[in-house]
Amino acid sequence: MNTAAPATKARTGVSGLDTVLAGGLSPGHVFLLEGNPGAGKTTIALQFLIEGARLGEQGLYITLSETESELRAGAASHGMVIDGNIEVFEVVPPESLLDADQQQSLLYSSDLELGETTKEIFAAFERIKPRRVVLDSLSEIRLLAQSSLRYRRQILALKHYFARQGATVLLLDDLTSEVLDKTVHSVVHGVIHLEEMAPSYGSERRRLRVIKYRGQAFRGGYHDFIIQTGGVIVFPRLVAAEHRSSYARDQISCNIAELDLLLGGGLERGSSTLILGPAGTGKSTFSFQFLVAAVARGEKVAAFIFDEELGLLFTRLKALGMDLEAMRNAGHIHIEQLDAAELSPGEFAHRVRNCVDKSDAKTVIIDSINGYQASMPDENSLILHMHELLQYLNRQGANTFLTVAQHGLVGDMKAPVDVTYLADTVILLRYFEAAGKVRRAVSVIKKRTGFHEDTIREYRIDASGLRFGDPLVGFQGVLRGVPEFVTTSTPLLATDSGDSGNS
Repeated sequence: MNTAAPATKARTGVSGLDTVLAGGLSPGHVFLLEGNPGAGKTTIALQFLIEGARLGEQGLYITLSETESELRAGAASHGMVIDGNIEVFEVVPPESLLDADQQQSLLYSSDLELGETTKEIFAAFERIKPRRVVLDSLSEIRLLAQSSLRYRRQILALKHYFARQGATVLLLDDLTSEVLDKTVHSVVHGVIHLEEMAPSYGSERRRLRVIKYRGQAFRGGYHDFIIQTGGVIVFPRLVAAEHRSSYARDQISCNIAELDLLLGGGLERGSSTLILGPAGTGKSTFSFQFLVAAVARGEKVAAFIFDEELGLLFTRLKALGMDLEAMRNAGHIHIEQLDAAELSPGEFAHRVRNCVDKSDAKTVIIDSINGYQASMPDENSLILHMHELLQYLNRQGANTFLTVAQHGLVGDMKAPVDVTYLADTVILLRYFEAAGKVRRAVSVIKKRTGFHEDTIREYRIDASGLRFGDPLVGFQGVLRGVPEFVTTSTPLLATDSGDSGNS
């Protein structure tokens, strides 16, 4: 039995991609990197060679479709320098092919062109003797081969040649001809497929998928990635089951006695809470009340804001006695304003995870799911992403607070997406009319982790923050928005001039 340790994998130099590939590319094998023009193939290939150069491995970039000057200019735009251990070999057509008077099919047949191209590639390899090779692109070889059989035989010849030399090779394919031709898929050791999608609004979205990797487990499914100055960054799909930690499942308080009573004494650590209600009921204010309480306990917290400009949020909450800006400046709060039109769900999950891992945040606010949904291709994806993200946060002992704005103001209302079953606790906010005024009511309709009050309490938002009344035992129909008196008592909160309509 062979007990030799497996060879160290060839790291790609692309942040996140080695995680997807379970460490990188198996050395001495040929891999296919495919995608439409602009998907990011060349950038990944350059990072692959530069990573090899950093490790002292000689690299060779064979370009059949792009000039060397264009390649170097593209690398320079990312701050990459191609020199030292990286050679660029530009395969150019015979000069006579550019002369219309000498284009004769008998003298310059496809056989001759393909054979000469292959010889040039092998000669460059023998001269440089690289450990890493990029061949860009297969479309040119496919056109020279002219038939699927000759194309397959040519790819097999390249594969066996490079395998004998022990080089790790990336073949780039821009899918510009015969997209359904899977010849290379069956020959190479692994296939990485890149996609670029254009939503109806916002910037393009990119994702990749490992279609094949012989003899190696890898992280399946789609993984979002971006191209920015410096190269490609991949956001591996979050798998909550891979992340577990131990923590005390104690109860946490929001520092408001009446709300704690509604919640049965508080929330269990490592649970998720959904705050549901129409616009203006104070969903953000409720969530930030828990955040301020966490800061008072000496915990790190994080907030990801989709819907409100941070300056306005700071001003509004400061008027309620919550100075978030001071807390942020003191390093207690990490707060980000996000643009759903520019953000993929994978990048968002990466940001949340990175924040929790680095700062050990134990309270996380996502305000709101409506904004988060805008970065999703469809509702099913939202549910799956939210499930993994909430499971991950729960297993880190973090309390997550999500807000969802429902459509409508009174009566029957609907949320754009139903995530109530994902959350451990659901707090429902409602408007209702009584004594000629529009009032607000709160109730807890679900709590997985224990007892909670089944009452409905009125609350107000004023200069001192959230203020709660006794249970509304004298009414029925509050949640429908049109209550009826059933007793002569009217346990309503007194009104004053300090009212604030906050969302």
